[in-house]
Amino acid sequence: MSMLKEKLLQSYDAKYDIDGIKGERVAQRLHAISEIGLSPANGSNRSGYSKEELAAKQLVIGWMKEAGLEVRQDEAGNVFGRLEGKQNDLPVIMSGSHVDSVPEGGHFDGPLGVIAALEVVEAWKESGYQPIKPYEIVVFSDEEGSRFMSSLQGSKAMMGLEKLEDKLALKDGTGATFTEVLAEVGLDAQKYLQAQRDPQEIDTYVEVHIEQGKRLEKLNLPCGIVTGIAGSCRIEMTFLGKAGHAGNTPMDDRQDALLAASDFVVAINKLPHQYSDSAVATVGKLNVEPNGVNVIAGKVNLFVDTRDIYKDKRDQLVDHILKLSSEIAEKHNVTVEHEEKSRVTPIQISSELQEKLAQSVGKCGIEPFYLPSGAGHDAMIVGSKLPVAMIFVQSKDGVSHNPAEWSELSDCVQSIRVLKTFIEELQENK
Repeated sequence: MSMLKEKLLQSYDAKYDIDGIKGERVAQRLHAISEIGLSPANGSNRSGYSKEELAAKQLVIGWMKEAGLEVRQDEAGNVFGRLEGKQNDLPVIMSGSHVDSVPEGGHFDGPLGVIAALEVVEAWKESGYQPIKPYEIVVFSDEEGSRFMSSLQGSKAMMGLEKLEDKLALKDGTGATFTEVLAEVGLDAQKYLQAQRDPQEIDTYVEVHIEQGKRLEKLNLPCGIVTGIAGSCRIEMTFLGKAGHAGNTPMDDRQDALLAASDFVVAINKLPHQYSDSAVATVGKLNVEPNGVNVIAGKVNLFVDTRDIYKDKRDQLVDHILKLSSEIAEKHNVTVEHEEKSRVTPIQISSELQEKLAQSVGKCGIEPFYLPSGAGHDAMIVGSKLPVAMIFVQSKDGVSHNPAEWSELSDCVQSIRVLKTFIEELQENK
Protein backbone atom coordinates (compact mmCIF):
# COMPACT_ATOMS: atom_id res chain seq x y z
CA MET A 1 0.00 0.00 0.00
CA SER A 2 1.28 3.45 -0.92
CA MET A 3 2.19 5.72 1.99
CA LEU A 4 3.43 8.41 -0.36
CA LYS A 5 1.76 11.41 1.28
CA GLU A 6 3.05 10.56 4.75
CA LYS A 7 6.57 9.92 3.48
CA LEU A 8 6.61 13.20 1.51
CA LEU A 9 5.41 15.27 4.46
CA GLN A 10 7.78 13.57 6.90
CA SER A 11 10.82 15.45 5.60
CA TYR A 12 9.00 18.56 4.29
CA ASP A 13 10.10 22.01 5.49
CA ALA A 14 6.92 24.08 5.86
CA LYS A 15 8.87 27.31 5.30
CA TYR A 16 8.35 26.64 1.58
CA ASP A 17 4.58 27.15 2.00
CA ILE A 18 4.71 30.68 0.62
CA ASP A 19 3.03 32.63 -2.20
CA GLY A 20 -0.08 30.46 -1.81
CA ILE A 21 1.70 27.18 -2.64
CA LYS A 22 0.84 24.36 -0.22
CA GLY A 23 3.17 21.40 0.19
CA GLU A 24 0.46 19.25 1.78
CA ARG A 25 -1.85 19.75 -1.23
CA VAL A 26 0.97 18.75 -3.59
CA ALA A 27 1.71 15.66 -1.47
CA GLN A 28 -1.96 14.68 -1.31
CA ARG A 29 -2.33 14.93 -5.09
CA LEU A 30 0.84 12.98 -5.84
CA HIS A 31 -0.46 10.34 -3.40
CA ALA A 32 -3.93 10.25 -4.99
CA ILE A 33 -2.54 9.66 -8.49
CA SER A 34 -0.10 7.04 -7.15
CA GLU A 35 -3.05 5.00 -5.84
CA ILE A 36 -4.32 4.49 -9.40
CA GLY A 37 -2.66 1.43 -10.96
CA LEU A 38 -0.60 0.80 -7.79
CA SER A 39 1.14 -2.59 -7.86
CA PRO A 40 1.98 -4.87 -4.91
CA ALA A 41 5.62 -3.75 -5.39
CA ASN A 42 4.47 -0.11 -4.93
CA GLY A 43 5.00 0.70 -8.61
CA SER A 44 2.83 2.73 -10.99
CA ASN A 45 1.07 0.86 -13.79
CA ARG A 46 -0.84 3.33 -15.94
CA SER A 47 0.02 2.58 -19.56
CA GLY A 48 -1.07 4.96 -22.30
CA TYR A 49 -4.77 4.79 -23.21
CA SER A 50 -5.48 2.38 -20.35
CA LYS A 51 -8.39 2.56 -17.91
CA GLU A 52 -5.81 3.58 -15.29
CA GLU A 53 -4.49 6.52 -17.31
CA LEU A 54 -8.09 7.59 -17.92
CA ALA A 55 -8.88 7.38 -14.19
CA ALA A 56 -5.86 9.57 -13.39
CA LYS A 57 -6.96 12.11 -16.01
CA GLN A 58 -10.48 12.15 -14.56
CA LEU A 59 -9.04 12.80 -11.10
CA VAL A 60 -7.07 15.77 -12.47
CA ILE A 61 -10.18 17.02 -14.34
CA GLY A 62 -12.00 17.09 -11.00
CA TRP A 63 -9.22 19.19 -9.46
CA MET A 64 -9.22 21.51 -12.47
CA LYS A 65 -12.96 22.11 -12.17
CA GLU A 66 -12.66 22.73 -8.42
CA ALA A 67 -10.02 25.36 -9.24
CA GLY A 68 -12.51 27.09 -11.57
CA LEU A 69 -10.87 26.09 -14.83
CA GLU A 70 -12.67 25.50 -18.12
CA VAL A 71 -11.89 21.88 -19.01
CA ARG A 72 -11.89 20.12 -22.37
CA GLN A 73 -10.45 16.94 -23.87
CA ASP A 74 -9.23 16.67 -27.47
CA GLU A 75 -9.51 13.75 -29.88
CA ALA A 76 -6.13 12.31 -28.78
CA GLY A 77 -7.27 12.26 -25.16
CA ASN A 78 -5.17 15.26 -24.12
CA VAL A 79 -6.84 17.20 -21.28
CA PHE A 80 -6.72 21.01 -21.02
CA GLY A 81 -7.73 23.20 -18.09
CA ARG A 82 -7.94 26.88 -19.07
CA LEU A 83 -7.77 29.97 -16.88
CA GLU A 84 -9.00 33.10 -18.65
CA GLY A 85 -6.51 35.95 -18.98
CA LYS A 86 -7.15 39.68 -18.69
CA GLN A 87 -6.43 39.81 -22.42
CA ASN A 88 -8.07 36.55 -23.35
CA ASP A 89 -7.38 36.80 -27.07
CA LEU A 90 -3.61 36.54 -26.50
CA PRO A 91 -1.84 33.20 -27.07
CA VAL A 92 -1.79 30.98 -23.97
CA ILE A 93 1.04 30.14 -21.61
CA MET A 94 0.86 26.35 -21.24
CA SER A 95 2.31 24.02 -18.62
CA GLY A 96 1.83 20.38 -17.75
CA SER A 97 3.09 16.85 -18.42
CA HIS A 98 1.54 13.36 -18.41
CA VAL A 99 0.01 10.83 -15.99
CA ASP A 100 0.76 7.56 -17.81
CA SER A 101 3.68 5.42 -16.66
CA VAL A 102 5.97 2.63 -17.72
CA PRO A 103 5.21 -0.80 -16.20
CA GLU A 104 6.24 -0.75 -12.52
CA GLY A 105 7.19 2.91 -12.83
CA GLY A 106 7.64 5.60 -10.22
CA HIS A 107 5.21 8.15 -8.80
CA PHE A 108 6.85 11.43 -9.87
CA ASP A 109 7.68 11.10 -13.59
CA GLY A 110 4.83 12.99 -15.26
CA PRO A 111 2.32 13.57 -12.42
CA LEU A 112 4.64 16.09 -10.74
CA GLY A 113 4.56 18.32 -13.84
CA VAL A 114 0.76 18.19 -14.01
CA ILE A 115 0.33 18.90 -10.29
CA ALA A 116 2.94 21.70 -10.43
CA ALA A 117 1.06 23.43 -13.27
CA LEU A 118 -2.21 23.15 -11.32
CA GLU A 119 -0.65 24.36 -8.07
CA VAL A 120 0.21 27.64 -9.80
CA VAL A 121 -3.54 28.22 -10.31
CA GLU A 122 -4.29 27.24 -6.71
CA ALA A 123 -1.71 29.78 -5.51
CA TRP A 124 -3.14 32.51 -7.75
CA LYS A 125 -6.63 31.83 -6.42
CA GLU A 126 -5.48 32.64 -2.88
CA SER A 127 -4.11 36.04 -3.87
CA GLY A 128 -6.78 36.87 -6.46
CA TYR A 129 -4.14 37.11 -9.21
CA GLN A 130 -5.31 36.89 -12.82
CA PRO A 131 -2.68 36.59 -15.55
CA ILE A 132 -2.72 38.92 -18.53
CA LYS A 133 -2.33 35.98 -20.93
CA PRO A 134 -4.63 32.97 -20.62
CA TYR A 135 -3.03 29.97 -18.90
CA GLU A 136 -3.62 26.34 -19.77
CA ILE A 137 -2.68 23.19 -17.89
CA VAL A 138 -2.23 20.18 -20.18
CA VAL A 139 -2.23 16.45 -19.43
CA PHE A 140 -0.72 14.78 -22.50
CA SER A 141 -1.76 11.23 -23.43
CA ASP A 142 0.65 8.30 -23.64
CA GLU A 143 3.99 10.06 -23.20
CA GLU A 144 5.89 6.92 -22.18
CA GLY A 145 4.80 4.80 -25.15
CA SER A 146 4.88 1.51 -23.23
CA ARG A 147 1.54 0.36 -24.70
CA PHE A 148 2.42 0.55 -28.41
CA MET A 149 6.19 1.05 -28.22
CA SER A 150 5.50 4.49 -29.71
CA SER A 151 5.90 7.39 -27.32
CA LEU A 152 4.79 11.04 -26.99
CA GLN A 153 1.53 10.34 -28.80
CA GLY A 154 -0.60 13.08 -27.26
CA SER A 155 1.88 15.89 -27.83
CA LYS A 156 2.64 14.69 -31.37
CA ALA A 157 -1.08 14.76 -32.17
CA MET A 158 -1.44 18.29 -30.77
CA MET A 159 1.51 19.50 -32.84
CA GLY A 160 0.31 17.77 -36.02
CA LEU A 161 3.29 15.42 -36.29
CA GLU A 162 1.39 12.16 -36.74
CA LYS A 163 -0.01 10.25 -39.73
CA LEU A 164 -3.31 8.42 -39.29
CA GLU A 165 -2.19 5.35 -41.24
CA ASP A 166 0.80 4.95 -38.89
CA LYS A 167 -1.48 5.13 -35.86
CA LEU A 168 -4.04 2.67 -37.22
CA ALA A 169 -1.26 0.14 -37.92
CA LEU A 170 -0.22 0.01 -34.26
CA LYS A 171 -1.00 -2.99 -32.03
CA ASP A 172 -0.29 -3.44 -28.34
CA GLY A 173 1.31 -6.50 -26.70
CA THR A 174 -2.04 -8.33 -26.61
CA GLY A 175 -2.66 -7.79 -30.32
CA ALA A 176 -5.32 -5.13 -29.75
CA THR A 177 -5.33 -2.48 -32.46
CA PHE A 178 -4.95 1.26 -31.87
CA THR A 179 -8.62 1.67 -32.83
CA GLU A 180 -9.74 -0.97 -30.31
CA VAL A 181 -7.60 0.40 -27.48
CA LEU A 182 -8.80 3.99 -27.95
CA ALA A 183 -12.41 2.85 -28.09
CA GLU A 184 -11.99 1.32 -24.62
CA VAL A 185 -11.38 4.81 -23.20
CA GLY A 186 -14.06 6.53 -25.26
CA LEU A 187 -11.92 7.86 -28.12
CA ASP A 188 -12.41 7.50 -31.87
CA ALA A 189 -9.08 6.72 -33.57
CA GLN A 190 -10.42 8.04 -36.90
CA LYS A 191 -10.66 11.51 -35.32
CA TYR A 192 -7.18 11.34 -33.73
CA LEU A 193 -5.62 13.94 -36.04
CA GLN A 194 -8.33 16.48 -35.15
CA ALA A 195 -6.34 17.07 -31.97
CA GLN A 196 -3.92 19.22 -34.00
CA ARG A 197 -3.75 22.75 -32.69
CA ASP A 198 -2.77 25.99 -34.38
CA PRO A 199 0.69 26.84 -32.96
CA GLN A 200 -0.26 30.52 -33.02
CA GLU A 201 -2.68 29.81 -30.14
CA ILE A 202 0.26 29.03 -27.83
CA ASP A 203 2.84 31.53 -26.60
CA THR A 204 5.19 29.30 -24.57
CA TYR A 205 5.14 25.82 -23.06
CA VAL A 206 7.01 25.14 -19.80
CA GLU A 207 7.32 21.73 -18.16
CA VAL A 208 8.41 20.72 -14.66
CA HIS A 209 9.93 17.23 -14.60
CA ILE A 210 12.17 15.17 -12.36
CA GLU A 211 15.78 15.14 -13.53
CA GLN A 212 16.16 11.33 -13.76
CA GLY A 213 19.86 11.89 -13.12
CA LYS A 214 22.23 12.85 -10.29
CA ARG A 215 23.62 16.27 -11.23
CA LEU A 216 21.29 18.33 -9.01
CA GLU A 217 21.63 15.91 -6.11
CA LYS A 218 25.43 16.13 -6.25
CA LEU A 219 25.19 19.92 -6.06
CA ASN A 220 22.40 19.82 -3.45
CA LEU A 221 20.17 22.03 -5.61
CA PRO A 222 16.37 21.66 -5.63
CA CYS A 223 16.01 22.38 -9.33
CA GLY A 224 17.84 23.30 -12.51
CA ILE A 225 17.39 24.92 -15.91
CA VAL A 226 17.27 22.59 -18.91
CA THR A 227 19.43 23.75 -21.84
CA GLY A 228 18.18 21.31 -24.44
CA ILE A 229 16.48 17.95 -24.94
CA ALA A 230 18.51 15.25 -26.60
CA GLY A 231 17.27 13.50 -29.70
CA SER A 232 18.19 9.84 -30.09
CA CYS A 233 19.40 7.95 -33.14
CA ARG A 234 18.87 4.20 -32.82
CA ILE A 235 20.70 1.80 -35.07
CA GLU A 236 20.35 -1.96 -35.23
CA MET A 237 23.71 -3.54 -36.04
CA THR A 238 24.56 -7.15 -36.90
CA PHE A 239 28.07 -8.60 -36.84
CA LEU A 240 28.27 -11.77 -38.96
CA GLY A 241 31.12 -14.24 -38.50
CA LYS A 242 31.26 -18.02 -38.53
CA ALA A 243 30.10 -20.30 -35.74
CA GLY A 244 32.65 -22.97 -34.81
CA HIS A 245 33.68 -25.45 -32.14
CA ALA A 246 35.24 -23.71 -29.15
CA GLY A 247 37.78 -26.51 -28.72
CA ASN A 248 38.76 -27.43 -32.24
CA THR A 249 39.05 -23.97 -33.84
CA PRO A 250 42.49 -22.36 -33.32
CA MET A 251 42.54 -18.80 -31.97
CA ASP A 252 44.18 -17.49 -35.14
CA ASP A 253 41.57 -19.08 -37.43
CA ARG A 254 38.31 -17.68 -36.04
CA GLN A 255 35.59 -15.38 -37.32
CA ASP A 256 34.21 -14.56 -33.88
CA ALA A 257 31.24 -12.20 -34.19
CA LEU A 258 31.06 -11.69 -30.41
CA LEU A 259 34.72 -10.71 -30.19
CA ALA A 260 34.15 -8.08 -32.89
CA ALA A 261 30.97 -6.85 -31.22
CA SER A 262 32.73 -6.65 -27.85
CA ASP A 263 35.59 -4.66 -29.34
CA PHE A 264 33.01 -2.33 -30.89
CA VAL A 265 31.05 -1.81 -27.64
CA VAL A 266 34.22 -0.90 -25.76
CA ALA A 267 35.45 1.38 -28.54
CA ILE A 268 32.30 3.51 -28.90
CA ASN A 269 32.40 4.29 -25.19
CA LYS A 270 35.38 6.56 -25.88
CA LEU A 271 33.75 8.55 -28.69
CA PRO A 272 30.95 10.82 -27.32
CA HIS A 273 33.19 13.22 -25.37
CA GLN A 274 35.09 13.93 -28.59
CA TYR A 275 31.97 15.62 -29.96
CA SER A 276 30.23 17.32 -27.03
CA ASP A 277 29.88 17.26 -23.25
CA SER A 278 26.23 16.23 -23.57
CA ALA A 279 26.67 13.43 -26.14
CA VAL A 280 26.17 9.80 -25.11
CA ALA A 281 26.25 6.43 -26.87
CA THR A 282 24.92 3.20 -25.39
CA VAL A 283 24.67 -0.47 -26.32
CA GLY A 284 22.09 -1.92 -23.95
CA LYS A 285 20.84 -4.92 -25.88
CA LEU A 286 22.72 -7.76 -27.56
CA ASN A 287 21.55 -11.09 -29.03
CA VAL A 288 24.21 -13.75 -29.54
CA GLU A 289 23.82 -16.77 -31.85
CA PRO A 290 24.08 -19.72 -31.48
CA ASN A 291 24.59 -18.63 -27.83
CA GLY A 292 26.18 -21.92 -26.82
CA VAL A 293 28.71 -22.26 -24.03
CA ASN A 294 31.14 -24.19 -26.28
CA VAL A 295 30.40 -22.48 -29.61
CA ILE A 296 32.15 -19.51 -31.19
CA ALA A 297 29.50 -16.88 -31.88
CA GLY A 298 28.55 -16.67 -35.54
CA LYS A 299 26.17 -13.73 -35.24
CA VAL A 300 25.65 -10.85 -32.84
CA ASN A 301 22.75 -8.46 -33.18
CA LEU A 302 22.91 -5.26 -31.09
CA PHE A 303 21.36 -1.82 -30.81
CA VAL A 304 23.24 1.47 -30.51
CA ASP A 305 21.42 4.42 -28.92
CA THR A 306 23.21 7.73 -29.61
CA ARG A 307 21.96 11.03 -28.18
CA ASP A 308 22.86 14.70 -27.92
CA ILE A 309 21.10 18.05 -27.62
CA TYR A 310 23.11 19.25 -30.66
CA LYS A 311 21.86 17.70 -33.89
CA ASP A 312 25.04 18.24 -35.91
CA LYS A 313 27.27 16.80 -33.18
CA ARG A 314 24.94 13.82 -32.70
CA ASP A 315 24.91 13.09 -36.44
CA GLN A 316 28.72 13.37 -36.68
CA LEU A 317 29.03 10.93 -33.76
CA VAL A 318 26.65 8.48 -35.50
CA ASP A 319 28.76 8.66 -38.67
CA HIS A 320 31.89 7.95 -36.63
CA ILE A 321 30.22 4.95 -34.95
CA LEU A 322 29.21 3.48 -38.32
CA LYS A 323 32.73 3.95 -39.72
CA LEU A 324 34.19 2.35 -36.59
CA SER A 325 31.92 -0.69 -36.93
CA SER A 326 33.24 -1.36 -40.44
CA GLU A 327 36.86 -0.98 -39.33
CA ILE A 328 36.39 -3.37 -36.41
CA ALA A 329 34.55 -5.91 -38.56
CA GLU A 330 37.42 -5.91 -41.05
CA LYS A 331 39.97 -6.26 -38.24
CA HIS A 332 38.21 -9.42 -36.97
CA ASN A 333 37.51 -10.90 -40.40
CA VAL A 334 33.73 -10.61 -40.04
CA THR A 335 31.10 -8.47 -41.76
CA VAL A 336 28.70 -5.92 -40.30
CA GLU A 337 25.28 -4.71 -41.41
CA HIS A 338 23.27 -1.84 -39.98
CA GLU A 339 19.73 -0.49 -40.16
CA GLU A 340 18.68 2.89 -38.81
CA LYS A 341 15.53 2.47 -36.71
CA SER A 342 14.84 6.07 -35.74
CA ARG A 343 16.43 9.53 -35.70
CA VAL A 344 14.74 12.14 -33.53
CA THR A 345 15.61 15.80 -33.90
CA PRO A 346 16.86 17.26 -30.60
CA ILE A 347 15.85 20.74 -29.50
CA GLN A 348 17.84 23.47 -27.83
CA ILE A 349 16.02 25.79 -25.47
CA SER A 350 16.46 29.43 -26.40
CA SER A 351 19.07 31.39 -24.45
CA GLU A 352 16.40 34.05 -23.88
CA LEU A 353 14.07 31.65 -22.08
CA GLN A 354 16.97 30.07 -20.20
CA GLU A 355 17.95 33.56 -18.97
CA LYS A 356 14.37 34.39 -17.94
CA LEU A 357 14.18 31.10 -16.09
CA ALA A 358 17.51 31.83 -14.39
CA GLN A 359 16.10 35.15 -13.17
CA SER A 360 13.06 33.35 -11.75
CA VAL A 361 15.30 30.75 -10.07
CA GLY A 362 17.38 33.56 -8.54
CA LYS A 363 14.27 35.37 -7.27
CA CYS A 364 13.37 32.19 -5.40
CA GLY A 365 16.76 32.20 -3.65
CA ILE A 366 18.20 29.30 -5.65
CA GLU A 367 21.51 29.21 -7.49
CA PRO A 368 20.86 28.86 -11.24
CA PHE A 369 22.33 25.67 -12.67
CA TYR A 370 22.11 24.58 -16.31
CA LEU A 371 21.91 20.98 -17.47
CA PRO A 372 20.83 19.03 -20.58
CA SER A 373 18.06 16.45 -20.73
CA GLY A 374 19.17 13.10 -22.07
CA ALA A 375 15.61 11.74 -22.08
CA GLY A 376 12.76 12.76 -24.36
CA HIS A 377 9.78 14.75 -23.06
CA ASP A 378 6.57 16.27 -24.38
CA ALA A 379 8.47 19.59 -24.31
CA MET A 380 10.70 18.25 -27.09
CA ILE A 381 7.67 17.68 -29.34
CA VAL A 382 6.05 21.02 -28.53
CA GLY A 383 9.47 22.65 -28.97
CA SER A 384 9.64 21.50 -32.58
CA LYS A 385 7.31 24.42 -33.41
CA LEU A 386 7.03 26.59 -30.29
CA PRO A 387 9.17 28.24 -27.58
CA VAL A 388 9.59 25.86 -24.63
CA ALA A 389 11.35 25.81 -21.27
CA MET A 390 11.96 23.04 -18.74
CA ILE A 391 12.61 22.96 -15.02
CA PHE A 392 14.27 19.83 -13.65
CA VAL A 393 13.64 18.76 -10.04
CA GLN A 394 16.29 16.91 -8.03
CA SER A 395 16.00 13.10 -8.16
CA LYS A 396 17.33 10.90 -5.36
CA ASP A 397 20.14 8.69 -6.70
CA GLY A 398 18.99 9.52 -10.24
CA VAL A 399 16.52 6.60 -10.08
CA SER A 400 13.56 6.73 -12.47
CA HIS A 401 11.06 4.40 -14.17
CA ASN A 402 11.19 2.40 -10.94
CA PRO A 403 9.13 2.31 -7.71
CA ALA A 404 12.20 3.72 -5.89
CA GLU A 405 11.91 6.98 -7.89
CA TRP A 406 11.94 9.84 -5.36
CA SER A 407 12.03 13.64 -5.17
CA GLU A 408 11.82 15.43 -1.82
CA LEU A 409 8.64 17.49 -1.35
CA SER A 410 10.74 20.54 -0.39
CA ASP A 411 12.48 20.33 -3.77
CA CYS A 412 9.17 19.84 -5.60
CA VAL A 413 7.56 22.86 -3.92
CA GLN A 414 10.56 25.11 -4.55
CA SER A 415 10.40 24.10 -8.22
CA ILE A 416 6.69 24.97 -8.33
CA ARG A 417 7.49 28.41 -6.94
CA VAL A 418 10.06 28.85 -9.72
CA LEU A 419 7.42 27.80 -12.26
CA LYS A 420 4.91 30.30 -10.83
CA THR A 421 7.47 33.12 -10.85
CA PHE A 422 8.51 32.29 -14.42
CA ILE A 423 4.93 32.21 -15.74
CA GLU A 424 4.27 35.56 -14.08
CA GLU A 425 7.42 36.96 -15.75
CA LEU A 426 6.13 35.74 -19.12
CA GLN A 427 2.98 37.86 -18.73
CA GLU A 428 4.74 41.14 -19.39
CA ASN A 429 6.98 40.19 -22.26
CA LYS A 430 7.78 37.20 -24.45
